[in-house]
Amino acid sequence: MLIRVLLVEETDLVRGALAALLTLEEDIQVVAASPGFGQAVARALSYRPDVVVIDIEGGEESALGTSRELAARLPECRTLLVAGSACPEYLRQALELGVAGLIGKNGSCDILAQGVRKVAAGERFIDPELALLALSSTQSPLTPRELEVLRLAADGTPTREISERLSLSVGTVRNHLNAVSRKTQARNRIDAIRIARDAGWL
Repeated sequence: MLIRVLLVEETDLVRGALAALLTLEEDIQVVAASPGFGQAVARALSYRPDVVVIDIEGGEESALGTSRELAARLPECRTLLVAGSACPEYLRQALELGVAGLIGKNGSCDILAQGVRKVAAGERFIDPELALLALSSTQSPLTPRELEVLRLAADGTPTREISERLSLSVGTVRNHLNAVSRKTQARNRIDAIRIARDAGWL
């Protein structure tokens, strides 16, 4: 039986390359492609693929949201994420969400077809290198609110604006940033942002 695949990839060139690779396989058929996350769920509901292959590059959160919505609205469809340089924290989130497959862009060409076959058969397929990266990294000691505050600070948002956007007092925002510095053993806010980024928490 043919495995029906929907591709989700923003770049025309990469989308075409992925489709060409999969079309070489006798047991895999690319039934549709979506140029972005916005159309992915609608096309999946229309074409009813067995597997949705999602390139997460540049849209990590959108890829997780799409995977979550597909699981809720089309539970018989399996999701395979293709990651380029995803941080360890993101990979952990994907695994906790129950994504069926996770492969890296630096793997061999046949790993894509192998991953599609495995997840279509109801198995999980995790690229060993990505799994090792996710498991070997340290768990973030920061709370979701502390991460939210730190992300805004990392974008250069002033303390007062952070407080307004998150409906917090200025003092509470400062307390969160102090807690982040203490937990990361950072010298200051800039150092805390660097440490969090290096660890893959941001």
